[in-house]
Amino acid sequence: MSTSRVGTTGATGAVVVYGATGHTGRFIVGELRRRGIATVVSGRNADRLAALAAEGAGDVLVRPAAVDDPASLDRALAGAAAVINAAGPFATTGGPVVEAALRAGIPYVDVAAEIEANAAMFADRAEAARTAAVPVVPAMAFYGGLGDLLVAAAMGEWTAADEVHVAYGLSSWQPTAGTREAGEVSHERRGGRRVRFADGALQYHGDELSEQEWLFPEPLGRRTVIAEFTMADVVTVPSHVAVPEVRTYMAVEAARDLAGADTPAPEAVDDLGRSDQTFVVDVLVRAGGAERRATARGRDIYAVTAPLAVEAVERLLSGRTRTTGVASAAAMFDAPDFLRALAPYLSVELSH
Repeated sequence: MSTSRVGTTGATGAVVVYGATGHTGRFIVGELRRRGIATVVSGRNADRLAALAAEGAGDVLVRPAAVDDPASLDRALAGAAAVINAAGPFATTGGPVVEAALRAGIPYVDVAAEIEANAAMFADRAEAARTAAVPVVPAMAFYGGLGDLLVAAAMGEWTAADEVHVAYGLSSWQPTAGTREAGEVSHERRGGRRVRFADGALQYHGDELSEQEWLFPEPLGRRTVIAEFTMADVVTVPSHVAVPEVRTYMAVEAARDLAGADTPAPEAVDDLGRSDQTFVVDVLVRAGGAERRATARGRDIYAVTAPLAVEAVERLLSGRTRTTGVASAAAMFDAPDFLRALAPYLSVELSH
């Protein structure tokens, strides 16, 4: 595969976005451009990459690559500062792209919401990443990353918890084609079973979903949610918090949208390409009879993933980190400080 150039930017110091032409990938490219960060767009389709690179002002390097062609991935990452993998299903792309990052000796960030792909990243890449002293941050996205940061911010000085609950109050959920494909892959990998994190481990089961009430902060208030609608937080949070139980919940309206075969993809309603979807992420942590809470409000779960991932890369490249190797968002970064940096995109409240 060839390398082409839009403008004159070289790859040195640039951030590679793999899966740049996808729905979330385009938001990430836009966020990098807004921050003035040199960008390389990569993925399988050279024509779509060139068209994306030509859309905005600034120099963008185009480097097509395929996950089944390691040499092309090496060329895509050559001379780059970091890579953000936005190409799902991550069960397919995560391994090849992180291996290319380790060969290049550059930080790897992905936006995976697939529970098994994230669990595999922690289990299978930890030793290699630690040996190479390369930071690897999976699930640096709305699911997995944001919840993890909120949990750490809510805990404060606590080092362990008895329970962690993460409730998602989405006004709607118009899934992208990538979300649907990733969900199908996860469903197949689980053999149709569901997953929960209880007794300190991921557990696969055949229990039916159930509904319950969740009291969100105002103005959302009391809402019906699907209990144990399990998201990537069950991987990220226990990776660094001593906690036997992590449960996640989803607003019934959003769950039904996701399940609906005819639910349309997101439609842009503003100049940034965001949809009209709004969200509240409400985190409740219990330890020793005490409770602490953290809540984030914002708009468009796909769009807000971009500042999460790009802020992570900026901090990795400037050395504002706590560890190396494979680590979740809150293990790698100072959670309260990270959340404050997202103020233009998120409103965050802590209740201790």
